[in-house]
Amino acid sequence: MQRVGLSPEEAGLCGCWQFIAVWRERKELRQGRVTEESEEYSFYCTSAAPKQYSAGQLLQSIRDHWSGSENGSHYRRDVSLGEDASRISGRNGAFVMATLRNLLLGLFELQKHRGQTKASTFPGWQRKLTDTDKLQLITRTPMNTG
Repeated sequence: MQRVGLSPEEAGLCGCWQFIAVWRERKELRQGRVTEESEEYSFYCTSAAPKQYSAGQLLQSIRDHWSGSENGSHYRRDVSLGEDASRISGRNGAFVMATLRNLLLGLFELQKHRGQTKASTFPGWQRKLTDTDKLQLITRTPMNTG
């Protein structure tokens, strides 16, 4: 990670006190094997003063951001459910499909929380569901959890 401290006027961005460059090396895995590798710089700006946080703290903040968003539901919706490959272009259709994908992820997490599945990953859970299981998930009367 490299960072440069500067004034907002120098940056041309109101409130920006630092630019941060992070070198990323990415390896895509399929069944435990590397299928694709890429390297790139990612750039960030922050309103934190240069001495406010250490480089390690800033790097952890960036990692936490990606862990919560891209590596969380976004990753699962794209990789497991093929969201980025979807050819639905209408706004309403895309909204409906995103809602259904989120519903599927929620059903998996709910079953996991209740101990109703032995699957530890979403793709594993999907593979194990029979058509009957799928119908029961969407037609089942809600359980009393009180």
